[in-house]
Amino acid sequence: KMDDDDDIPQLSSHTLAALQEFYLEQQQREGMKTSQGFNQYSIGSIEEDWQLSQFWYSDETALCLAKEAVLAAGKGGRIACVSAPSVYQKLKEQAGEDFSVCILEYDRRFSVYGEEFIFYDYNHPLDLPESLLPQSFDIVIADPPYLSEECLQKTAETIKYLTKGKILLCTGAIMEEQAAKHLGVKMCKFIPKHSRNLANEFRCYVNYASGLD
Repeated sequence: KMDDDDDIPQLSSHTLAALQEFYLEQQQREGMKTSQGFNQYSIGSIEEDWQLSQFWYSDETALCLAKEAVLAAGKGGRIACVSAPSVYQKLKEQAGEDFSVCILEYDRRFSVYGEEFIFYDYNHPLDLPESLLPQSFDIVIADPPYLSEECLQKTAETIKYLTKGKILLCTGAIMEEQAAKHLGVKMCKFIPKHSRNLANEFRCYVNYASGLD
């Protein structure tokens, strides 16, 4: 009789070790959530879903972008985060500050944030609730999920609909020309970092005098 084990694909020891480490990290995180009176808004409270092309910013980057958004929006300002949930989470950590924020996101797990969550699919860029009035946000922060001109172009329609003027776009360095073409934004000196390293060089782009240079 044939050995049944032959059909089972064996994971390399390296992959196994990486998986074990991943599960261990997850268990530790779950443990922290319960022990620390977990903050539902903190980065990592919702795990990134690579199937949805999600990559969270590092804590420092998210904080830096959140602070920039608050400054750019001004007192009592309105901020929209389009596919940029880790910046939204950092903004929520600064509760009590004088601004309001909405998150437009495809991932319905973010509906835990209640009325501030707006389901958003970049394939239907203007399929937005009537309550979102045109040009009603002081700044829009957007991080299109894919590095393609189509995705940028469609997300750009949403951004232009929402913003009174200011745009903070986070996307790959290779998108520089398309970003200028579709949104009139220029690359900043600030280099955003992710909690896991991405293969593509990532940059920020703005269309106003920002603190990111």
